[in-house]
Amino acid sequence: MAGAAVVSAVVLLVLAWYFRPWLHTTVYGVYTTPVIPLAAAIGLVLAGVARRYLGPFVSGQIGVFVFIVVLVASVSVTGLLAGEELGKATMESVGTASSLSETDPGKPRVVTKAVASRYASNTLNFPQYRIEGGDITVRDGTPYWSYALAPDGAFNYYTKRQHGTVLVDMTRQNAEVDTVVGDLKKGVGPAFYNNYRFAMFKQANYLVAYDDPFMVVHEGDQHIAVPYTKPEFHWFPLPYTTPEWGGVVLIDSDGRIEDLSPTEAREHPVLQDQKLYPFELTRQKVAATKYRNGIVNTFTSHEDEIEVAPVPGEGNDQPFLVFTEDGPEYVVAVEPYGQAQGLKEVWTVDARTGEYEIYTPSRSLFGARKATDYVRQAARTTDWNRFRPSEPIPVVVDGQLYWQVRVVPSDSSGIAYTAFVNARSTDVHEVSTTAEVAAFLRGDPVATGRDDEPAPGDRTPTIVVQRVAPNGTVIETLEVYGNETVRVVQGNTTATASG
Repeated sequence: MAGAAVVSAVVLLVLAWYFRPWLHTTVYGVYTTPVIPLAAAIGLVLAGVARRYLGPFVSGQIGVFVFIVVLVASVSVTGLLAGEELGKATMESVGTASSLSETDPGKPRVVTKAVASRYASNTLNFPQYRIEGGDITVRDGTPYWSYALAPDGAFNYYTKRQHGTVLVDMTRQNAEVDTVVGDLKKGVGPAFYNNYRFAMFKQANYLVAYDDPFMVVHEGDQHIAVPYTKPEFHWFPLPYTTPEWGGVVLIDSDGRIEDLSPTEAREHPVLQDQKLYPFELTRQKVAATKYRNGIVNTFTSHEDEIEVAPVPGEGNDQPFLVFTEDGPEYVVAVEPYGQAQGLKEVWTVDARTGEYEIYTPSRSLFGARKATDYVRQAARTTDWNRFRPSEPIPVVVDGQLYWQVRVVPSDSSGIAYTAFVNARSTDVHEVSTTAEVAAFLRGDPVATGRDDEPAPGDRTPTIVVQRVAPNGTVIETLEVYGNETVRVVQGNTTATASG
């Protein structure tokens, strides 16, 4: 019997070691909760004392009860301690910005995440695959929404690999979708023996927290990049951990895995121009600055307390990645705690170095939530039962802060128009096309309608011309107004239609 028990224990240990990626959530949770040994020690000591008077069974129950109570109480306290430590450390290391970086007009963020997902799904022409993920990548200097072409259905899940990468140009209002085809040995979506995550936990750093992956297409080759954080331990007054940037794991199409430090990631040729800093860490650190005046303040007077502004984004929330003339930056707009919706601070984080800066407006500006209200007020003829404002991102044009709000149909089938709301004057500028968005970001005058014609968003086209793909997806739309004409050329035949 003893021999069989030993053999069973060895087999279980071997299986646990091989399938350790499946145990990561539990193992990492225990590893980053150092109060567990303390709670266990207190429970054992009290159980030992009780054993002398109450017997082994009752003392065991007391020990378990004490362990649970001490653990729950300790985790609650250490959660507050970790938040305060992270917030104060962030405030101590952040730089002060006198102004915000000008937005790069050559890389406008036009397509929202929800619309990009719809574009990617509508143009998909692989019946055995589906799109998975949705994150920003850069190819040849242009930012795209990237998706993995993952196996679809139970049979394909076990028998196929990731088949490629779907890229949606985020700088173009219409559906500009490119699919890079090629199986990845370790990819996103298939069963564990073909899955990047299972391989990554076995070959890269195990005791870290990985962000969501994003696809990188470099010189025609596909790669998976995964930023991650690692815990930093603190021991007084109770043991707890706070996250810090650990690096980036890079996986190529042949399944080779590189665990890169932040410096190595910035120097790697495949990751040039890519965002590298973890998204979740950005939000977590900025949100933790609400503890800048201490834990007690957050439960009493709330002096100088902030909160990350909640914004409409259809599954996509702050921070938003924007491309400025100084490079890619995460931008987080924060409001005062409570009912106030003014703009208290704008945090910018270099998406490649992780350097934080804070911009505090010298005059009163309204925040992201209020910007969507002004868009609704300005477009009185828009049917807000069928459309919604989405992803208000801060952009800077000629030193002026604007909220760039995309108005999209309820089914996320496209971009109806884009509204730029001046954060100081509340003026709303509506533009209809990609060219007009770029012109506005350059600071060029943008025609918003002639005297005899309503402005974009308020006018109704007399002719709508759509370029349609074989599968029925609308690739491009041309709206014709007033006395404009449409000329169609086919071979040597020309036909003209008047608007």
